[in-house]
Amino acid sequence: MSAPQPNAWVLDIPLYEPGKSQVRGVSRVIKLSSNEAALGPSPKAVAAYNEGANSLVRYPIGTSPELKAALAEVHGIEADQIICGLGSDEIIGFLSRAYAGPGDEIVHTVHGFAMYPIYARSVGATPVSVPETNLTTDVDAILAGITAKTKMVFIANPNNPTGTYLPAAELTRLRAELREDVILVVDEAYAEFADAPDFQSAIALAKATNNTVVMRTFSKIHGLAALRVGWGYGHKAIIDALERLRAPFNVSRPAQLAAAASMRDRAHIERAQAHNAKWRSIALQRLRGLGLNVADSAANFVLPEFPTTPGRTAADADAFLQSQGLIVRRVANYGLPNHLRITLGNDEEMTAVLDALTVFMEQRHG
Repeated sequence: MSAPQPNAWVLDIPLYEPGKSQVRGVSRVIKLSSNEAALGPSPKAVAAYNEGANSLVRYPIGTSPELKAALAEVHGIEADQIICGLGSDEIIGFLSRAYAGPGDEIVHTVHGFAMYPIYARSVGATPVSVPETNLTTDVDAILAGITAKTKMVFIANPNNPTGTYLPAAELTRLRAELREDVILVVDEAYAEFADAPDFQSAIALAKATNNTVVMRTFSKIHGLAALRVGWGYGHKAIIDALERLRAPFNVSRPAQLAAAASMRDRAHIERAQAHNAKWRSIALQRLRGLGLNVADSAANFVLPEFPTTPGRTAADADAFLQSQGLIVRRVANYGLPNHLRITLGNDEEMTAVLDALTVFMEQRHG
């Protein structure tokens, strides 16, 4: 008797590798591997979550009206052009299911977020990886990768795991030079950390066009990773299509309330932005002072490149840090075997990891 078989493409999907959170034999660790919020969630978000816990017996309102109202208010966008999901990951899944399938192609950059090719494969589509230039999204490379089979382009801006960003003018050029029937999806999970003068959210681009979608998450600067809340904004026709794929009660009521409260607590967001900018500058200066090559980051992490000299490699540095109870992120699965991604944590965590790397780089090897 033959066993049931999944669709042919399913077993070709690689398993997503989350950031490590434990070290064997070490009871207390500092986790800087998942780009979680250094300052934690807004106290107003926690209070709202606790309020929502009083009505756990009731189903949530599936359309997340209170959360959409907060998003519309803060960002100046239309509530009926927003979709809420279980993190922005679920929005990626909705888009892939709605607009791609076997025989289609979804374009992403070579060091882009791992979930783009995973979701492409999940619907039987072919992920197409295009090169970056200096670890940065390259518009011309994307355009060269477009074929008659292309349905969507996914870019993260700022990008994970590189931390680099595409300037506003280049983002506008990308949209202008793509075919009109190709959806441009701009993943802005780290946009709140970007403060460069030539960075601009794609929300305005999504508002002005009918083929651009912006995604954001509450897992990063908002510090609500455990609640799994994300959202997307785009033309009403696209959002209507995605809503038809959304499970009826995908975002819980406590999560909706917490996210709405966090969105409106601008003072907490500003404190988090200031903290991030301070430690990003310090980390870049200290790591470069150790002789490491580190690209400028527009996100809440840095990505130092380590030598290939035995004893000084990224793997060696990672092992040393783990021996000190410090967990960062290996990114070899992103095609970056010589780099470590280090989340910008709180004051104590950043002091610990930068001091440990100083010891590692200055000790004798070999």
